[in-house]
Amino acid sequence: MGKFYNEHIAVKVYSSKDEIGWRRETEMYNSYQIRHDNILTYYASDVCSRQSFTQLWLVVQYHKEGSLYNFLQSNPVTYRQMVIMCHSIAAGLVYLHQDIVGCPGKPAIVHRDMKSKNVLVKDDLTCCICDLEHAMAYTINWDFREEGVNVKVGTKRYMPPELLDLTIRTTSFSSFKAADMYSFGLVMWEIVMRCIISGMVEEYNVPYWSIVPSDPSYEEMHQTVVIDKIRPMIPTRLLDTSSLNGILTMIQECWRQNPLARLTALNVKKKLQKMVQSTEKENDNSTT
Repeated sequence: MGKFYNEHIAVKVYSSKDEIGWRRETEMYNSYQIRHDNILTYYASDVCSRQSFTQLWLVVQYHKEGSLYNFLQSNPVTYRQMVIMCHSIAAGLVYLHQDIVGCPGKPAIVHRDMKSKNVLVKDDLTCCICDLEHAMAYTINWDFREEGVNVKVGTKRYMPPELLDLTIRTTSFSSFKAADMYSFGLVMWEIVMRCIISGMVEEYNVPYWSIVPSDPSYEEMHQTVVIDKIRPMIPTRLLDTSSLNGILTMIQECWRQNPLARLTALNVKKKLQKMVQSTEKENDNSTT
């Protein structure tokens, strides 16, 4: 950690064997001028030599709360915090997924490795998406076959069924957006499970924790997600909590088996925005 123009910074260090990921992430930030409150702020990249070893640096904003994965293990969240966290991640995904025309503009981008370890928690408990080393941009002459990237990338536990069984439509960029949404549904599930309801809260667990081992194989995830069509369990007491009906329905609509039936990031953001506004009204009423 250090300081850069009075901003706290962190340096993500890649080894030379991870050069492809470093170059892709650097390209995403530099080529497309990615700037959004809910995307990790990037400052610079550099190649350094340390004791005869080459290190590839990515200089980014520092967030002391760390990843959402680490945060949720130690911290339960209130209903309002839960909604704000989910909304902020959705806002980041909307920004990535949309094509922005103008100056500065950007093409649509898919993340391709959405998970709680790739989301950072900010001081105000909003979140920002990080780790763009698998990201892919929809440029004018986009053709997945010419991208030089694998279809099956990302974290196995968070992979949607169409990646696990390789039925994803690689000719459609929207298919990759839908894959992001499945993974985001799992991230929202992680947050909701840590929400304090009637003074009670669930222990933190990763998705599918009770079904597959800590480092599941593709075969184990394929059996669970594709063949058995299992999704993370939602406790009955949460299903019976009326205030959670909206967000639980959203989660289930994000992780649907059919990618064409999933919600888009914009759908989710709009629904969550209404929930955020509702909590603001309740908060105002309680203080008057």
